[in-house]
Amino acid sequence: MTLDDILVSLFPDGHEVRKDDGVVAGSATLRSGGRMLVIGVADRTALGVNEAIRLSELLLESIDRGSGPILVLVDSDSQRMSKRDELLGLNEFLAHLAKLLIHADMNGRPTIGLLYGHSAAGALLATGLATRVLVGLPGAEPAVMDLPSMARVTKLSMEALEQKAKSTPVFAPGLSNLEQMGAVHMIWNDAAPLAGQLEALLVDLPAAHDRRDVLGKERGGRPKAADISERVRDLALQVR
Repeated sequence: MTLDDILVSLFPDGHEVRKDDGVVAGSATLRSGGRMLVIGVADRTALGVNEAIRLSELLLESIDRGSGPILVLVDSDSQRMSKRDELLGLNEFLAHLAKLLIHADMNGRPTIGLLYGHSAAGALLATGLATRVLVGLPGAEPAVMDLPSMARVTKLSMEALEQKAKSTPVFAPGLSNLEQMGAVHMIWNDAAPLAGQLEALLVDLPAAHDRRDVLGKERGGRPKAADISERVRDLALQVR
């Protein structure tokens, strides 16, 4: 589905969402009658300092003046790997964007990420994975880290990583693997109207605390993360 197709299917009652140099911005009418802020990245645009500033500005304005849920549409490259962006402190800009999404979600503005194209690395972390829940559409191509990059970091061979990826979702990019790990909350049916699926999710949106580790345990993609995080939490409370 193209971005235009997705917007029409999500918001049959109308929207004012526009795309400018790879940044998506606007608002839309929900079937329930409310309004939703819509932001994001399109056309596999790399998320750099300029894009992060624009998205952060939109969030700050909406937090200050608006209400209602927030949808983050994601079809990006990775973070922009340029000397300019790195020297300007791209990591801080991406962290600022992620913190704004979390802040909005914790203060009455539930956030939903919709991954409909590609996304990777810091761009995925600062957008879709910073929302309360991340939903995917069939055909989406997420990768927190691709196998060649993982091989350089871990010093393991590509053959070893490819073998591990067959049985362990943590080592394998792709939508189904991220769903199994709990990072993707659900995969929507793109053959059905998206508006109904969005409304159903808004009604049944999980509590604001992060449940990705629990979902990963339930789905068999991350069997240990939930238990370890719960143990760490218990130990921290004992120290207090």
